[in-house]
Amino acid sequence: MPMMCAVTFSPRGRLFYADPGQYSPKIGDKVLIPTDAGSEVAECIWAPQWVSEDIGGLPVLTGMAQAADLERHAVSRRRRAQARVAAKRLIREHELPMKVVGVDYIQADSMFTIYFSADHRIDFRALVRDLARTLAARIDLRQLSARDSARIQGGIGSCGRDLCCATFLTDFEPVTIRMAKDQDLPLNPMKISGACGRLMCCLRYEHPLYEQFKAEAPAVGARVRTPAGDGRVISHDVPRDQVTVKLDAGGERCSCSRASVCGSRKAYEAAHPGPDGPDGPDGPDATPAGAAAAEAGSGTLTDIAAAPLTTRDPTTAAVAAAPHNARTRRRLRRQAAYGQPDPDVPS
Repeated sequence: MPMMCAVTFSPRGRLFYADPGQYSPKIGDKVLIPTDAGSEVAECIWAPQWVSEDIGGLPVLTGMAQAADLERHAVSRRRRAQARVAAKRLIREHELPMKVVGVDYIQADSMFTIYFSADHRIDFRALVRDLARTLAARIDLRQLSARDSARIQGGIGSCGRDLCCATFLTDFEPVTIRMAKDQDLPLNPMKISGACGRLMCCLRYEHPLYEQFKAEAPAVGARVRTPAGDGRVISHDVPRDQVTVKLDAGGERCSCSRASVCGSRKAYEAAHPGPDGPDGPDGPDATPAGAAAAEAGSGTLTDIAAAPLTTRDPTTAAVAAAPHNARTRRRLRRQAAYGQPDPDVPS
């Protein structure tokens, strides 16, 4: 089994996993990890341990940090602090609408990479010239999006924990307002927005669970049967895997587990593919035959099945034979009530 450890380049920053190789660092030890700019000093956050799965492609530690490496790291930190102060001062002098987010320094190439955020494109050519003259180094300015800015700066989310993007998220997946609606969350921007001002990434975490629950549980408004009697579904409780039913007798409410007593909604829709469902205008509770079929059903909490209309009234038979269209059925009923038979209806 391979071994794996976790390191970070900044306190409370993002974790990077690495192969310890022949070294055995402890928590808090400074190690050297390979990067695109050479070996950099990082702090061990997770001591090496055996993992059950074979994880390939991890960078291998190049060694333990020595005194010279720590001194070089301290110099790099001082240079980054100087570049940040100089960049903020020159941005104010040039009156540019931009905010410095982070600074990287490559000592071997004497190059600064300054990350900033702005609402629109910025003409920073004059700023780059002044920064290069002030810092006596090459300057690379890069504009970041709102999510990338939050990832670099870090922070605390509304849940009280470190931001997901600054700790373990590697890619930003699309998040839509539909996910908040499916989870019955208040559509208040202050409550569903993250530190970056965009929709919270955690809205996607539980969304597949809500989709599965919606596909399998009876819909809100559907007629169901419970041990306490027949009723209608009025709400879903996805975290508890329950549905709330308002009983016909007395109007009381009861909660039951979908996994233990609820019938499969998919099976119900496959058996009754009508567009209006069991609780439509001609649902099972609309006719005595449908009520009798519902009483004859079995199970604890199941969708009440629609029974075929059987009657000798030609008008009602015509309604039953009409297409599955609520508007057409209502029109036929009105014509039958006022004595105006429809020419398309067989007599």
